[in-house]
Amino acid sequence: MILAEKGVIKKYLSFLALEKGLSGNTIEAYRNDVKKLYEYLDEKELSVTSVKYEDLLLFVECLSELGISARSQARIVSGIKSFFQYLQIEKVISADPSELLDTPKLGLHLPVVLNLQEIEALIGSFNEGKAEDQRNRAIFEVLYGCGLRVSELVNLKISQVYMDEEFLLVEGKGGKQRLVPLSVPAQKAISMYLYDRNLLKVKKGNEDILFLNRRGAKLTREMIFTIIKRQCQVCGIHKQISPHTFRHSFATHLLEGGANLRAIQEMLGHESIKTTEIYVHMDKDYLRSEILTHHPRNARK
Repeated sequence: MILAEKGVIKKYLSFLALEKGLSGNTIEAYRNDVKKLYEYLDEKELSVTSVKYEDLLLFVECLSELGISARSQARIVSGIKSFFQYLQIEKVISADPSELLDTPKLGLHLPVVLNLQEIEALIGSFNEGKAEDQRNRAIFEVLYGCGLRVSELVNLKISQVYMDEEFLLVEGKGGKQRLVPLSVPAQKAISMYLYDRNLLKVKKGNEDILFLNRRGAKLTREMIFTIIKRQCQVCGIHKQISPHTFRHSFATHLLEGGANLRAIQEMLGHESIKTTEIYVHMDKDYLRSEILTHHPRNARK
């Protein structure tokens, strides 16, 4: 890859950050997509300004031959299309060779979901007399009761928890903010946890972070995975569970209860209703009532 093209990529990544407002993780994914393309073009002795639609078709075929899943292929193609659109905007190329490039067709992927009994078992398995268990119970209540991403959970601030209004102010992908209703069980769990949190010696820079480790620092994503895996073992749950499983369960249980799909879209922070429609795999009769009315841990309280 010549130096000038490295400069183009650097400007493209800056464009994604400044103009599109994408997160660091998303920008890194796009960088890797473009890197894969350049590796292929170098091998075929092609330049990005001379590449044709047919060349990109062969590139996608190459991804398939390497055993890359259809879902991963689709994400890479999406990144490549974004890159060529940028090149056309900047007049590096006169025509976009990726314009007619289709993403691989994806089959219906049903996410792993915990049933209500499993949720109740996990949340009820903590020892309320232990400070760490109080924190972990609050984490589970927020993950399931609010449908947060793990990145949103670990970065959640005390100043973003509005107990009186019963809402969380969540900062999602690309720094976009949304309001999420805070369930009564989650409120109680947070309040009980805050009593113990106030006894911690908090590390500088973490004063406003809600969930801290025993050393007073922000929890990592990896630690959330570890807590969930450990608690699943305690409860004898053998599904492939991650923090995102609670988010899937949140959406699925709301749909099963009759919540409005567009309301769930707002709660999850999905830009497109198509992203949320993955959860509609049980019943089409979901457009009935407001979101909190249908969440099982709210309805029962």
